[in-house]
Amino acid sequence: MTHCIFSARFAALVLSLPAASVALAQTGPAAIEQEVLVTASRAAGTRESQPFGTSVISAEDIQRAGAVTVNEAIMRILGVPGRQDSYGGGDYALDLRGFGATSDNNQVVIVDGIRINEADQGGTRLAGIPIESVAQIEVIRGSGAVLYGEGATGGVIIITTKAGKGVARKNAASLYAGVGSYGLREGRANATLASGGFSLDVNAMNRQADNHRDNFHSQTDAVSAVAQWSNDWLRLGARASQDNLDTGLPGALTASEYQTNPRQTTKPTDKASIDNNRTGLFAEASLGDWLLAADAGWREKKLRSAGMGTYGAYTYDYDVKATNYGLRAVHSAKLAAFSNSFTLGTDYATWQRDVLGTYGSTALQTSRAWYARDAITLAATGTTLSAGLRTERISKDNTNASTGLADRQKAWEIGLNQPLNKEVAVYGRVGHSFRLANVDEFGYTSPGLTLKPQQSRDVEIGSRYASGALKLEARAYRSSLTNEIGYDPGAPSPFSGFGANVNFDPTRRSGFELDGSYAYASNLNLRVNAALRKSTFTSGAYAGKDVPLTPRRTLALHADWTPVAHHLVSGGVNWVSSQHADFANQCTMPAHTTADARYAYQWQNLEFSLGVSNLFDRKFYTQAFGCAAGVTTFIYPEPGRAVTAALRVKF
Repeated sequence: MTHCIFSARFAALVLSLPAASVALAQTGPAAIEQEVLVTASRAAGTRESQPFGTSVISAEDIQRAGAVTVNEAIMRILGVPGRQDSYGGGDYALDLRGFGATSDNNQVVIVDGIRINEADQGGTRLAGIPIESVAQIEVIRGSGAVLYGEGATGGVIIITTKAGKGVARKNAASLYAGVGSYGLREGRANATLASGGFSLDVNAMNRQADNHRDNFHSQTDAVSAVAQWSNDWLRLGARASQDNLDTGLPGALTASEYQTNPRQTTKPTDKASIDNNRTGLFAEASLGDWLLAADAGWREKKLRSAGMGTYGAYTYDYDVKATNYGLRAVHSAKLAAFSNSFTLGTDYATWQRDVLGTYGSTALQTSRAWYARDAITLAATGTTLSAGLRTERISKDNTNASTGLADRQKAWEIGLNQPLNKEVAVYGRVGHSFRLANVDEFGYTSPGLTLKPQQSRDVEIGSRYASGALKLEARAYRSSLTNEIGYDPGAPSPFSGFGANVNFDPTRRSGFELDGSYAYASNLNLRVNAALRKSTFTSGAYAGKDVPLTPRRTLALHADWTPVAHHLVSGGVNWVSSQHADFANQCTMPAHTTADARYAYQWQNLEFSLGVSNLFDRKFYTQAFGCAAGVTTFIYPEPGRAVTAALRVKF
C-alpha cells in the first residue's frame, strides 16, 4: 500500500508540473518560436514526440562549461552521478538510474551508431574520445532495449561527433592549449577540410597530469579521422580512431589512511596501459519515403597492468576484439489523417577477450537481433502511439567457467505521447527489458549456481512544457527487476575468497526526475537537473535495504552569463546525497557538494579562459568498495580544488 501511495503522488506531481510551468513562464521574457529537434537516436521523429525522457548536451554547452571529457560533461551539466575509475585518465562509471556497481552493464553507450560497451566488467572508456570532436551527447533515460538490446534497462548514452551528424561540412580548424593544477598539460587540435561533397575531419589530443595522488600520473593520447562523401540522397564514409592511456594505479585507502593523507598511495609500483583502436564504415541513403542506413565497426582493445598484489608481484594482460554490424530501414509516410514512421533493423555483434599468461583464458560473446518499431501520429490531435519489439539471440562462453550461456530474449515497448496544447504534452510507456550475465559474472558464481537472465518490467510517465525561453520536463518511473545479476560479498565463494555473483532477490528502481532550462533575456542561461531515486531490495535477506552505491538524491544547477560582449562567466553546483557501500546498509559514504566556475574572454578568433573545479576545495570520494565494523573502507579519493588556464584559437 505504501508503494502505491508513493507512485500515485509521483504521478500527480509529474502531471501537475505543466500548470505550474505556465505560471512561471508568465513572469519571463516574451515567447520566441519553439525549436524543433530531431533525435539522433534510432527512434525516428522529433524528440518532443517520444514517450520517454531525453537530455541533450550540445557542443556549445560543453565548451561553455569547460568540460574536458564526455564523462565530465554528463556529470557536471546533467548531474548524473559517477564513480571514479581506478584506471585514471579522467574516466568515471556513470549511473543513469541507480544500478550501482553494475551500472555499466545496465546502460548502453553508442558512438556514431556503434555500440562500444564491453562484454565483461572492464567498463566503457569515454575519456579517450576527443572532446572537440563531439557535436552532441544525447542521454535517453530508462529502457532502450527495443532499439539497443541487452543491458539497456537503465538508459542509453548516444554520442554523435561533428563528422557523424550528417550535416554539411565546412572548412574550419582550432587549437587548444591548457595548463593547470596537479601538473595538468593538455593540447587539442581539430580541422575540417571540405570541398564539394567530400570532407575530412581530423581530431587529436594529448593530456598529461600528475593527478591528485601519488603514483597516479596519467597520459592520454587520442586521434580520430573521418572521411566522407555525400550528395542530396547518399552519404558514404569511413572512420578511424585511436586512444592510449598510460597511468599509475594508486590503490584504495582505508578510512584512517584517507583521513590522514588522501594523496598517499598504497600501491606505489602498480601501473597500467589501455590502447583502443576503432575503425568503421557507414552509409545512408534517402530513397523516396525510405531512409536506409548501414554501420560496421571493428574495435581492438589491449590492457596491460602490473604491480604487487596480496600474493606478490602480478601481471594482468588481455586483448579484446569486437565487431558490430547494423542495418536499419525507416519508412515515413504522411497522409491527411495521420503520419507514420516504421523502423526495421538488425544487429550482429561479436566480442572476444583473450587473457594472457600462465592462467590465461578466452571469453566469447555473439549476439544476433531483429527489431521493429512503429509510431503513428494523428493529425487532428497530435497524438503519437508507438510500439516496438526486439528478439535477440545471445551466446556467451568463457574457458574459465564450467558452462556457458545461450538464450533468446525479447524486449517490447508500448508508448503514448499526447499534446494538451502548443506548450504542454504528457507521455507514458510500458515495456520489458533484459540482460544476461557477462563473461566475468558467470565465470565467478557460487558452486553449482547457474545465473538466470535478468528481467525488468519498466513503466514511465512524464510531461513536457516548452514555451519560448522556458523548457521543463518531469518524469516518474519504476523498473521492477527479477533475477538481477550482481556481486554479493555474502554469497558462498567458488574459491577461497569472499562472495560471488548471484541472482538477487527482487529489486526495484523508482524515482522522479526533473530537467529544466531557462534563457533569461539573451545573456543568461539557467539549467537544473534534479532526481529522487530509490534502488531497493523488495524481498529476501536485504528487503528494504538500498542497493549499494546508489544515492537517493542528486541536484545539478548550471548557469552561463554574458555580462558584456566577449566576456562569459559560467559555473554550477552539483550535490549528491549519501549512499551505502554495503548490502546491509551499515556503512555510509557521505553526501558531497562541489562547485565549478569558469571565466572566458573572446578577442577576435582567440579565447582566453580560467576555470576552477571543486571551487571550495571539498574533501570527498565517489568510489568505495568495503565496509568493516560500520566503517567505509577501500576508498578512492577525489581531487581538491584545481585551476586550469587555457587558450583556444579558431581559424
